[in-house]
Formats: sequence, structure tokens, C-alpha cells
Amino acid sequence: MSESMAAPLLTDEQLEELVGLIHDADTVELKLTVPDADRRSTVTALGLDPLEAFIRQVFFFDTPDLALDAAGVVVRARRTQSKPEDSVVKLRPVVPADLDPELRARKRFNVEVDALPGGFVCSASFKGQIEDGGVLAATSGAKPLSTLFSRGQRGFFADHAPDGLALDDLTVLGPVHVFKLKTVPAGEDRKLVTELWFYPDGSRILELSTKCAPGEAFQVAAETRAFLAGRGVNLSGEQETKTRTALDFFTRA
Repeated sequence: MSESMAAPLLTDEQLEELVGLIHDADTVELKLTVPDADRRSTVTALGLDPLEAFIRQVFFFDTPDLALDAAGVVVRARRTQSKPEDSVVKLRPVVPADLDPELRARKRFNVEVDALPGGFVCSASFKGQIEDGGVLAATSGAKPLSTLFSRGQRGFFADHAPDGLALDDLTVLGPVHVFKLKTVPAGEDRKLVTELWFYPDGSRILELSTKCAPGEAFQVAAETRAFLAGRGVNLSGEQETKTRTALDFFTRA
């Protein structure tokens, strides 16, 4: 999937691939990034109250030359206001049918299709919960980075990371500060998630998203698009991904 696109139409071949991926996925997340010039009008149109949002810190881990990213592996940890700390090892793109059935049966393992205007990607995520204070201890160097990940996550990482690269070899990239807000807009019955990512150079990404079951993905996509368009939200802006922007920023820095 292209990391930045101006919302072209999918080809017939891409649609066929998307249908197959959705059929075998556990969940589908529909995403839209809004141009920064439209951020204020979007917040107003959707009736969003920033004071209802919670704050999150996101740390990514990779090598200075992004060797993990090149291998399709994303490793991160998060601190969230009034919520448990967590970590994830993610692999993308994946073909769900090619994954180990025993791995897919794990409670914290999820296969998800992320779809946005003009593109999509299927990823496999192995999540873990961290004891309070663990993220700051590891990112400050007081503890090894590997302490942020469970035995299962470490095994998943070892299976897909470049040979010879260990979790404790990685560089801390971050944090990025995020405001996250979950709402059910008036007149709707589906939850809308709004995330505003603040990067250290002052740039921002505003993302709207909603999750659904695979069997209802296309209906929810059509309904969500109609709802946002009806509120005047710009659906044709260039699409950016939060992770790509973060990795690019911190490796340049």
C-alpha cells in the first residue's frame, strides 16, 4: 500500500485482493486522515470536544536505518492516561491464510485490514500489557527494551525481524503525543475514533476511524463516507499514515 496517496480509485485486481483479505481477517478498521487546513472545520462539524479526549504517548523502536520497517515489522509501546501501558509487535503486509493457526488463536493476536481512501493493508498484531512505569523505565535505559514484550511477542519478533537483530538492539524513536477521543455522533449508532498526533516539529495528523466486523465492512464504509460527506468533511485529501510519519521524522532527527 502506498503510504501517501491522493485517494485514487482501486483497480478491479485490488478490489478482488481486498475482498479476500477482509474475508480472512478478524477485524476491519476504516481510516481517513484529514488535511491540516481542514482540521478545525472538521472538529467543529463533528461536534468534537477536545476536553473529552485522553492523552497518549507512543514510542516506536527500530534501527537508525529502519531495518525493521524495511522487513515489514513495526514495534511500539504506549502510555495512556488512566489506562494500562501496552506494547505491540506488528507484521505487515500479511496474507491471513498463511499465518500459523495456533498463533491466530492467541487472545492478544489480531489480524486486521486497515482501509483508507485509495489503499489498504492487512497486518498481524501481537499485543501485550505492561506493568505501570515499564515504558518509561525501558525507554530511559533503566531496563532493557525486551522487558516491554511477552515471551510470545518476543518469539513473533524473532520469526520476522532481520537475522541477528534483537529487541535490545533497537533505538527509541519518540515519543509522539496523541489526543484520542471516542464518540458516537448525534444521529449515528457507530463509534467514531478521532486521533490528533502531534510531532515534535509542530506538524500534525488528524485521523478519523471506525472498526467493524469483516462481514459488514463495505456497508459500514459506505455509511461512514456518507455521514462524513454530509457533515462537510474533506474526503479527498492526501492520505498519510501516522507510523510512517513518525519513523521518518525521528530517523531524520
